[in-house]
Amino acid sequence: MNPSEIKQAAKVSRVTVYACLRKALAMGLEAGRKDAFHRPKEPRIDHADKAWVVHLACTKPKDLGYAAELWTRRALAAHVRQHAAATAHPNLARAAKSTVQKILAQEKLPPHKLKYYLEKRDPEFEAKMKEVLIVYQEVLVQNRAAELAAESGAGGVAPAVITVSVDEKPGVQALAHTAPDLPPVAGKHARVARDYEYKRCGTLSILAALDLHDGHVVARVESRHRSREFVALLKDLDAYYPPEATLRVILDNHSAHLSKETRAYLATRPNRFQYVHTPKHGSWLNLVETLFGKMARTFRRHIRVASKAELKERILLGIAELNAAPVVHRWKKFDLLVV
Repeated sequence: MNPSEIKQAAKVSRVTVYACLRKALAMGLEAGRKDAFHRPKEPRIDHADKAWVVHLACTKPKDLGYAAELWTRRALAAHVRQHAAATAHPNLARAAKSTVQKILAQEKLPPHKLKYYLEKRDPEFEAKMKEVLIVYQEVLVQNRAAELAAESGAGGVAPAVITVSVDEKPGVQALAHTAPDLPPVAGKHARVARDYEYKRCGTLSILAALDLHDGHVVARVESRHRSREFVALLKDLDAYYPPEATLRVILDNHSAHLSKETRAYLATRPNRFQYVHTPKHGSWLNLVETLFGKMARTFRRHIRVASKAELKERILLGIAELNAAPVVHRWKKFDLLVV
């Protein structure tokens, strides 16, 4: 096609056609298909201006006299415009929110977002973590030996040391309906319909001990989780397991676990319980947390009850269902031992 035909087909000016053809002949076909980067004038916002905006984004608004804890991009842009002239950055006196956003995007800096982290406040974190993981390794060896014995027909022998993972789940809410749920109706709505309003009936605490050998759960549901409730759980464990076994308990440093009342009970059962503490802020090392997660995903999911008594009954029923088909919870990330 000649330039006139190209002009009519592409509906562009003859100047544009010749410019593209000259660029293609000089730089190749691919270069001719793309617009070259061009800037009509030099930017007025220099590196110092951008550095000042980044500095502001890294400063909390409250430190500059505002009520907010974190910046919004609109608030940051308003502050930039208000103080640009006074801080020797006149080029930013008319900076729009989009301008500030582009500057922050170049640094991948979103000052309106918050990310949580965990400060390690236990100087013995690694040592305590390794102690817990070594216990999990011992349990794994015990369980494999028991499986091999069962396969060979030698019969199972109860281990001399039984390891259980113990913790509390406080603040389980008893939420009641204000209107009944509507069941699904084929052809109309495929989901259960629920009124968004609800009534609070109080909270309960789940105290649970997860057997790491067979997955059995010993649990209590109480209105509070003081020392007396924890001692009651220890008594339940003492009654459930053979009297000659040592119960190795993995637990955190909650005050109820170390209180005077708890120590007084432990003194009445010498050599029965052996504590293995997780490090401070290391509850993720306790395998019973996986049990609480399983409860939240199964029978506690979207639960509605008429009272705290019904919530307690439903939780205990759910635990009984778990014990009817127990699952052994295993720790798999033993590479943490090399930390």
